[in-house]
Amino acid sequence: MEEKDEKITRRDFIKTTGVAVAMTAIGADTLTNLANATENKTEDKGKMEKRQYGNKEDKLSIIGFGGIIVMSVPQEDANTYVSEAIEKGINYFDVAPSYGDAEDHLGLALEPYRKDVFLACKTGKRTKDEAQQELEQSLKKLRTDHFDLYQLHGMTTKEDLETAMGPNGAIKTFEDAKKKGLVRYLGFSAHSAEIAVQLMDIFDFDSVLFPINWVCYLKAGFGPQVVEKAKSKKMGIFALKAMAKTHWAEKEERDYPKAWYKPVTEPEETDLAVRFTLSQPITAAVTPGDIRLFRKAVEVANRFKPLSDEELAILKKNAESLDPIFKLSV
Repeated sequence: MEEKDEKITRRDFIKTTGVAVAMTAIGADTLTNLANATENKTEDKGKMEKRQYGNKEDKLSIIGFGGIIVMSVPQEDANTYVSEAIEKGINYFDVAPSYGDAEDHLGLALEPYRKDVFLACKTGKRTKDEAQQELEQSLKKLRTDHFDLYQLHGMTTKEDLETAMGPNGAIKTFEDAKKKGLVRYLGFSAHSAEIAVQLMDIFDFDSVLFPINWVCYLKAGFGPQVVEKAKSKKMGIFALKAMAKTHWAEKEERDYPKAWYKPVTEPEETDLAVRFTLSQPITAAVTPGDIRLFRKAVEVANRFKPLSDEELAILKKNAESLDPIFKLSV
């Protein structure tokens, strides 16, 4: 692990955020030039576009299969959903122990395809021994001898960072696992822009999994600074919450019970929301944990084209009246 003596200051963070948000404001054409959105398209109609994973040789589908999709469903349904994803050209799958029985279901469903997919898993544990135990358990449940990507899950607080990256932290398990060939790449997911930037400053992760969401990005300035930092380090960037709109209202009927936020559902807004995320310089977007939303995301991705300036303006206007599900804490 490569430590750095200098720490990001509040002033530096705000400065970085301001620059990044300003870049967003100048229009979709600039975002498009930054993105690799039109590169590496497959010639086979109906097959998912693939992009390079950071500075690695791996090429991954621009839509990732979120493991929550197979949580609390019959194994037969899990098998069907995974086969459907494979048929549509999805080769990136992401899961975590905290997703109920998802690891068990995904392990069985993916077994026939394992050698052809990129499998990412996570641990919410922060200490070395706990992370080691969870890694071994996840490998067993997912019926594999290695993970392509192993990630610190949900890094949100200063305590998360200090414990996981400390002398007896989970990062030690990650480094050992990579040396032993149990994992190929190391990454993290985060719901705090500040913590994400700090993590990238103190360790050479291969990728970051982070909310890249139109409302958070355009209204709250939440996300641009993480994208810019990851780009500067040539890391892979995976997006969460592309299809989020805002918080559920109190007592509102939740048509998508696996989504803790209210997702976009209207066809035009769904199209713009997904395309906004895919127009950023990311490798892939992981869908929400509902098969209906997964299918909608795949439909949009299969006809993907970067947002125009006019479409970006529509999203900015729509975001004005919405409460972002994530905001900066500084």
